[in-house]
Order: sequence, then structure tokens, then C-alpha cells
Amino acid sequence: MAGTKNHDYHILPPDIWPLVGSMSAVTMTSGGVLYMHNNPIGKYILLLGLFGVLLTFYSWWSNVVKEAKEGYHTPVVQLHLRYGMILFIASEVMFFVGWFWAFFDFSLFPSELSEVVGGQWPPKAVEAVMDPFDLPLLNTLILLCSGTTVTWAHHCLINGDRDGLKKGLWLTILLGLLFTSIQVYEYAHAPFPFAGNTYGSAFYMATGFHGFHVAIGTIFLIVCLKRTYNGDFTPKQHFGFEAAAWYWHFVDVVWLFLFVAIYVWGGWGYPTH
Repeated sequence: MAGTKNHDYHILPPDIWPLVGSMSAVTMTSGGVLYMHNNPIGKYILLLGLFGVLLTFYSWWSNVVKEAKEGYHTPVVQLHLRYGMILFIASEVMFFVGWFWAFFDFSLFPSELSEVVGGQWPPKAVEAVMDPFDLPLLNTLILLCSGTTVTWAHHCLINGDRDGLKKGLWLTILLGLLFTSIQVYEYAHAPFPFAGNTYGSAFYMATGFHGFHVAIGTIFLIVCLKRTYNGDFTPKQHFGFEAAAWYWHFVDVVWLFLFVAIYVWGGWGYPTH
């Protein structure tokens, strides 16, 4: 790494991207609300906000990569980055706890929610659920395999095997894309809609947000692959890859809970499609 510093800390200079990102996020969500209420300019506001968010992602993280190349990520800075990533993943865990809580509340107490679910779970409006041992099981195996390939890539990085690192990342990215493609197909052929019943809403929000996290994790790994080809990572300094691997393992574990709780247990004994 170029540019060794004579202190352990890095004071960030003023940066416009946190402000741009915040304003873009507000613009995107506002545009989404307008679009869902059939406002003719809603989709344009949504796209404008999305462009701003993506630009913020690219520019802000480009600055972080530049800081790493210039030697600002000292051991102390890396330790704090690890703390930050751990807290971020912890917040994501609580985010998914909310969806699990809603699903269990609906399913365990249907008699207390008779006006909402018709006194049974899944609700009467749901005639069939997805077969957990069809595409969901295949997707489970795909994600578990991707967890092993990203671990292999990490092992290769630590041991200086750059060829193995590239192969492991390529396999993980391809498996992530395959998972997303299968989930899109599954949604397109689902026997129940998103709106109109609590089962569909709880199901799509929980699994859909997980799919969104898989997409984000895949982008994270693609960036790591590009940085690998650029020679940015070394066996002793590779926090960017480490953070991506942590995030990917988090996505794996959440899916296991989703598969067991929502696909298998949530539709147990109900007709499958």
C-alpha cells in the first residue's frame, strides 16, 4: 500500500456525498409514494432519486477505496471499520426480526385476528402456498454453496492465492445471480398475490427484502472482484473483501431461517403449488 502515515487515525475531510445521499433517498422514496398513487410525475422523481442514490454509492465508496490505497486504513482504522460493519449487520438482524415477528404473530394467533386472517393460517383467501421442497430448496442449496465459495475465496486471499481468490469470487457472484433469477421466476409463478391478505404481504416483504439484500451483496462482491483484478487486496489488508464476506454469510443465515419458518413451517399441511 502506498503512502504510509505516521499516526494511527484518519480524520476525514468535508464531503458532499452524505448530504447528496440523504436528499436522494428522500427524493426516491417520495417518488415511489407518488408513483404508487398514480401521480404522473412520480416515476420521474423516483428515477431521479434512484440515480442520486447510485451516484452516491459509487462516489462515496470510490473515496473509501482511494483512502485504503493511500494507506489511511491503519490497523486502528480497520478495527473501527470492523466495529461499524458488525453494528450494521446487527441492525440488519433486527430489521428481519420485525418481519419474522409479524409472520409469527399472524400465524400463531389466527383466532385473535379473525377479521384479518379469517381465523386460520394461511388465510382463507390463500388457496395454495409454494412447495418448500421445490425451488425454495434449490435456492437454499445454491446459497449454501455460495457460502462455501466465498469462504474458499477468503482462504485463498489470506494465503496469497490470487487465482483461487478470483475463481471463488466468480463462483459466488454467479451463484448469487442464479439465486436471484430463480426467486424472480418463483415470484412470477406464485399462487397468491402480494396484496389482499396478510400471508402474501408478510411472505413477500420478508423474502423480497432478503432478495434485495442478495442483490446488494452480489454488487458488493462484484466490486471486490474488480478490486481483486486491480491488485487492491493483500493477505494482511483486505477489509473491503472481509466486510463483503461477512455480509454474504449474514444473507445465508437469514435465508435458512426464512426457509424453515416461512416456507416449511408457515405452509405446513397446506396445498402447495
